[in-house]
Amino acid sequence: MSETNLSKTPAADTADTPAGTVPADTGGTGAAKGATVAVDPRLLVREQGFAGYWTEFKRKMRSGELGSVPVVVGLAIIWAIFQSMDSAFLSAENLSNLSVYIVGTGLISVGIVFVLLLGEIDLSVGSVSGLASATFAVLAVNNGVNEWLAVLAALLTGAVIGAVHGFFFAKIGVPAFVVTLAGLLAWNGLMLKVLGTTGTINLDSEGLVATLSNHYFTDIAVAYGVAAVAVGVFFAVQYLGARRRAAAGIPSRPLSEIAVRTALLAVLAFGAAYMLNQYKGMPLALLIFLVVLVALDFVLKRTSYGRKVFALGGNTEAARRAGINVAAVRISVFSIAGTMAAFGGLMIASRILAANQGAGTGNLLMEAIAAAVIGGTSLFGGRGTVWSALLGMLVIGSIANGMALLGIAAAVQYMITGAVLLAAVVIDSVSRRTQRSAGRG
Repeated sequence: MSETNLSKTPAADTADTPAGTVPADTGGTGAAKGATVAVDPRLLVREQGFAGYWTEFKRKMRSGELGSVPVVVGLAIIWAIFQSMDSAFLSAENLSNLSVYIVGTGLISVGIVFVLLLGEIDLSVGSVSGLASATFAVLAVNNGVNEWLAVLAALLTGAVIGAVHGFFFAKIGVPAFVVTLAGLLAWNGLMLKVLGTTGTINLDSEGLVATLSNHYFTDIAVAYGVAAVAVGVFFAVQYLGARRRAAAGIPSRPLSEIAVRTALLAVLAFGAAYMLNQYKGMPLALLIFLVVLVALDFVLKRTSYGRKVFALGGNTEAARRAGINVAAVRISVFSIAGTMAAFGGLMIASRILAANQGAGTGNLLMEAIAAAVIGGTSLFGGRGTVWSALLGMLVIGSIANGMALLGIAAAVQYMITGAVLLAAVVIDSVSRRTQRSAGRG
C-alpha cells in the first residue's frame, strides 16, 4: 500500500476516532501522527458519574448481560404476590423458617453449581445426600460412634463417591450424565441396605447434627454482628482491590461506587438481621450456609483453581493447551459436588431429626438443579456463581412456602416451579444468543 493511502488529515483523524479511543499524543511518544489509543470503556462510564452507570446498565441489558437481575425481579414479584394473598408470608416467623428450610437443598445446589460451570451435570447428588445421612445415623445412633467422627465419615463418603464419578468421567471418558445416573440408582440402593429393615433411624434431638438446624442465636447482637462483619469485609475487599488496581494502572471502582454498593449491602444485611431478631434470632443453619457460600465464592473468584474451573467451562481444549490438568480439575469438581451433597443431606436429616428411606428421593434432585439454574448459573458452562444457589432456593422455597400457607396442592407447586425453571433456561439461552449477536459471547 502506498504512503499516500496511509496518510490522513488531522480533521479526519478526529472525526473517524471510534468511541472508546482518543487521538494519540505524538509529542515525543513515538506514536504515529493520527494513530489512536484505546481507552477502557469503564473509564468513560465512570467519568460520567451515575448517569454513565445507568447508560452502561441499559447497554448490558440490551446486549444480554443480565446477571442476577431476572431472578431478583422474579423473587420480588413472588414475594409481593404471596404477601398480598396472605399477610403472614413476610412475617418474621415465616421468613426465619424459610431461611432454615432452604439450607439443606441449597448446600446440595452449591455442588451442582460447580459441576454446571464445567458444562456437565450430576444426577446422583440426591442419592449421595441420602446415603451420607444414613451413614451418619448408623454410625452415631446404632453403633455409638462419636458424632464428630460420624459427620466426618459422612462427608468423606460424599467426597469419595464424587471422586469416583469424576474418575469415570475424566479418565475413562464415560459421559457425566451416564455415570451419575448410574450413581443415582446404585447409591440409593446402598442407602436402603445401610438403613436395614427398620427403614428409619431417629437422631438424638440434643445431638450435634440435630443442633445444626434447631439452634438459634437468641442474642440480637449475633445477627447484627454478622451483618456488620459482612458489610465491613465487603467494603474492605472492594476498597483494597480498587487501590491495588489503581496502583497497577488498571481501571478501578471509585470510592463513591464502592460506598453505594456497601450501603446497598448494609440495607439488605441489617434488614435481614432485624427481621430474624423479631422471631428467634440468627439460625445456626443459615449462618453455616452463608459461611460456606462466602468460602466457596472466594475459591471460585480469587484462586487459580477457580479460574481453572471457569476456563474448562468456557473452552476445554483451550484450557488443556494452556497447561491445565483437565482430568484433575474435573475429578475435584465432582468430589466437591459429592461433599456438598453429603453436607446437605446431614442438614436435611438435622431438620427432620431422622434418616429414612425417603432421604434423597422425591423432588430433591430436581430442586437442587433448578435452584442453580434459576439463580443464574448457565447450563452451558463457564458462567455462574455459588450465590446462584441462594437466590434459586429463595425462589423455589418461597413458592413452596407461599403455596403451603395458601393451602394449594403440591401438584400446582411442581407445575409453577417447572415453569420458572423453563423461564430461567430460556432467559439463559436468549441471553447467550444476544451476547453473540452483540459480539460479546
